[in-house]
Amino acid sequence: MDFLKVLDQVDSFVWGPPLLILLVGTGIWLTLKLQLIQLTRLPMALKLIFKAKNDGSGDVSSIGALCTALAATVGTGNIVGVATAVGTGGPGAIFWMWMAAFFGMATKYAEGLLAVKYRTVDKNGQISGGPMYYIEKGLGRKFRPLAIMFAASGILVAFFGIGTFPQVNAIVDACKLSLGIPPYATAAVVTVLVALVTIGGLKSIANVATKVVPFMAIFYILSCAYVLITFADKLPAVVNLILTSAFSGTAAAGGFLGATVMLAIRNGVARGVFSNESGLGSAPIAAAAAKTKWPAEQGLISMTGTFIDTIIICTMTGLSLVVTGVWTGEAKGAAMTNEAFVSALPGIGPVVLTLGLVLFAFTTILGWNYYGERCCEYLFGIKGIKAYRLIFIGLVATGAFLKLEAIWLLADIVNGLMAIPNLIALLGLTGVIVSETKRYLDYVKIQDAKDHTKAA
Repeated sequence: MDFLKVLDQVDSFVWGPPLLILLVGTGIWLTLKLQLIQLTRLPMALKLIFKAKNDGSGDVSSIGALCTALAATVGTGNIVGVATAVGTGGPGAIFWMWMAAFFGMATKYAEGLLAVKYRTVDKNGQISGGPMYYIEKGLGRKFRPLAIMFAASGILVAFFGIGTFPQVNAIVDACKLSLGIPPYATAAVVTVLVALVTIGGLKSIANVATKVVPFMAIFYILSCAYVLITFADKLPAVVNLILTSAFSGTAAAGGFLGATVMLAIRNGVARGVFSNESGLGSAPIAAAAAKTKWPAEQGLISMTGTFIDTIIICTMTGLSLVVTGVWTGEAKGAAMTNEAFVSALPGIGPVVLTLGLVLFAFTTILGWNYYGERCCEYLFGIKGIKAYRLIFIGLVATGAFLKLEAIWLLADIVNGLMAIPNLIALLGLTGVIVSETKRYLDYVKIQDAKDHTKAA
């Protein structure tokens, strides 16, 4: 029996309709229970990014925790993943990506809230939190096997999946194709930089993320904006195409073979979830370390991560692909996005995209290093952290030279397995989420009334 074929079938099963329905369904459930919080409280959430008081216990500022989470989520999926979704599902996939993100914002809010609510302090005096803790402390000790399942999956994903090989390969390939830099040279530089940052722990990672993430996001958004301005006359027709093909499918055009509505839904939802990781349980590990005394406050800040990642960055990529017409060509993945940039930025387009890919991939490595470390600490205590970091750095060093398809498939599978215990906890702790939200919003209302009285 072909082992790779078996793994591929398992992967397709894990990431099939049941899990995608559970992911989106949980988002819909939380949206209803929280009364459209991602819509009604989005302005407040965006304001909190810059105005959160950071007056509670924690290791990093609220924006530092957000940037650490964004470092892991804003990655090659925003460039390659969106191109794959549009290339297979057509422009209509972008609409369903929006839908996954909209409901995913409620999920991400709940994850951030629970992460702060049930966080703990380890023997090094550092904050530890995330799904493994709110599963055990929120649902009870009898659910600890689910917490162990999550933590073990998290380490495997950090070691063999999102955290190392795909990101290192993306950096090496981009530098080789666009700049002609030999793979071994790129791998050596990346390994040294990762080692220097990650050995310093969360504060070091958050410090780098807080500086790099805003820059890379603004740089990429402005680059896409230039593409859209160049083809501005086609934007109205493109928006119409996205909306109509989301419900009627997309006809074959050029190198595009055509797509049904179901194909658009599956690709849009799957790529959206992969990109922003809402429901997978990774981002709350970073959210737990935020300096705040209000779980709901960090939940709101965490919610903006999905908005920034998918509603803004993925949308900019998707519109650039469709407005330039490259989605109907033969190019796939990063090559498709590259063609879109070349259309508007001849000569420097590949360099611009390469810089975006390198920054996105590098920060993803840093974010997932921290996620895996906290999962390791949960399972083995602080004594396991040093060994974990050394193994992680070693895997980064070898990632440029490995094409282990079986390991990537295994990582994809355990990535999906992370979501299952996390979603069970979110559904089981919905009452806690709702009551904490009400408590915080009542507090905000009282504070607003006091401020209004002082102003009068």
